[in-house]
Amino acid sequence: MQVLTTIAETRTARAALQGSVGLVPTMGFLHDGHLSLVRAARAENDHVFVSIFVNPTQFGPNEDFATYPRNTDRDLALLRDLGVDYVFMPGLDEMYPAAFEAAVDVGSVAMPLEGAFRPGHFRGVATVVLKLLNIILPDRAYFGRKDAQQLAVIRKMVRDLDLPVDIVAMPTVREPDGFAMSSRNTYLTPEQRKAATILYQALTLALEMWTRGTRDAEAFRSRLRELIEDEELANVDYVSVADPDTLRELERIQGPALVSMAVRIGRTRLIDNVTLGE
Repeated sequence: MQVLTTIAETRTARAALQGSVGLVPTMGFLHDGHLSLVRAARAENDHVFVSIFVNPTQFGPNEDFATYPRNTDRDLALLRDLGVDYVFMPGLDEMYPAAFEAAVDVGSVAMPLEGAFRPGHFRGVATVVLKLLNIILPDRAYFGRKDAQQLAVIRKMVRDLDLPVDIVAMPTVREPDGFAMSSRNTYLTPEQRKAATILYQALTLALEMWTRGTRDAEAFRSRLRELIEDEELANVDYVSVADPDTLRELERIQGPALVSMAVRIGRTRLIDNVTLGE
């Protein structure tokens, strides 16, 4: 496995390759969710790149960029064991030199939900992902479904800008009690970790309501919010029932519907989702 730290050496390595290339973009502090993406990339491509870069432009001024968990030695050991060929691990100045000003705005899909609570977040996400795709030129890039709006943003960017890459969406990887894996889960105390299972309970309720024939989107929103608010440690940012592609809120579910939520447990902000009728 080769660790690359500059754009120039990464482009040189990529240019020398024949066959298909898969990319797994990450911010490091890898967990089983990330590793499931790496395994898929390894199974489906001749060569695998993983990027590790904590991207400052997707963090707000009061968010956790400085304290975001990092463990590079552990990450590299895990990736080496999975047979990754290249790890692109640039510094901040490499990705954002002093004169850098450009950014990617993907439009309406980035505005609601996370976009409303985290202004500028998806501008930063789209910009860094476009840079990674342009540097590595993968045939396929792998993303988890847990970050559903991020996935929608990246898919729209790829469509609108005619990028020659397949975006591969992989299932959310969960703990035995259903809790979605995330690097930020380490922020939770044991009591908060127990309370955080309320997100999966809410998604399970949504699936039960769907199976029973409920199609009124507002019934889902109100019932799920009510369930979450019964947990005294939980504070709801939003509960959404929306079109999976446009993220426009639905009145009545007539096709696939993305049920997503953001909930604060203590100082930790958690997101999760499920797609109904998929």
